[in-house]
Amino acid sequence: MIEDAVANKIFGSAAQALDGVAYDGMIIMSGGFGLTGNPEDLIGELRRLGPKGLTVISNNCGADGFGLWALLANGQIRKMVSSYIGENRLFAELYLAGELELELNPQGTLAERIRAGGAGIPAFYTKTGVGTVVAEGKPTEQFEGETYVRESWLRADLAIIKAWKADSAGNLIYRKTARNFNPNMATAARITIAEVEEIVPAGALDPDHVHTPGIYVDRVILASGYEKRIEQRTVRLRPVTGDA
Repeated sequence: MIEDAVANKIFGSAAQALDGVAYDGMIIMSGGFGLTGNPEDLIGELRRLGPKGLTVISNNCGADGFGLWALLANGQIRKMVSSYIGENRLFAELYLAGELELELNPQGTLAERIRAGGAGIPAFYTKTGVGTVVAEGKPTEQFEGETYVRESWLRADLAIIKAWKADSAGNLIYRKTARNFNPNMATAARITIAEVEEIVPAGALDPDHVHTPGIYVDRVILASGYEKRIEQRTVRLRPVTGDA
């Protein structure tokens, strides 16, 4: 029975993994930081399935033509809970036109709200945002003579995340920047689906290297063909030498 349960975590495609999961009005957490660590195949399948009225919790909403931008351009997102709008002109245009709701968070607060959701902590206090529009309408409290604003947890119906490697039990390892939001999101949703670049047998991963234990992961798919994009290419002129 245990072996059957483990085997059932591996799905053949994004379509199979999302079968019966997506519906109108759901709350989705989508991993990624800029162009790194985005669950590209799962986002593409959500676009094909077409659920509407989505609330999406993500650091950003992709960039022009990439990532969650595809759902935004397809009219599927009703509200974004994010910390960054830049690099996505459509995001800014829809928000300014009143066609997209936005709950803007300081980046660290967003990460902590997601972590709190996974840890079962309904609320916490932070100094970040005190005295700004971020704190409007939220309770405040004094601690050691300082004002703190109360923030609430974030939880979702579905988390779609991207990892580097998984074993057949759903244990995950991330690479570098992809580790920013994906691990916390894996813990804070009713269903978590991970797309990965490599799947290895159970027991092949060093337990000390596992970032997300498989208990948090419901489904895993193998994805490929990722393009390593650069969001802002910065170059400098090489110094001129006598041999030039």
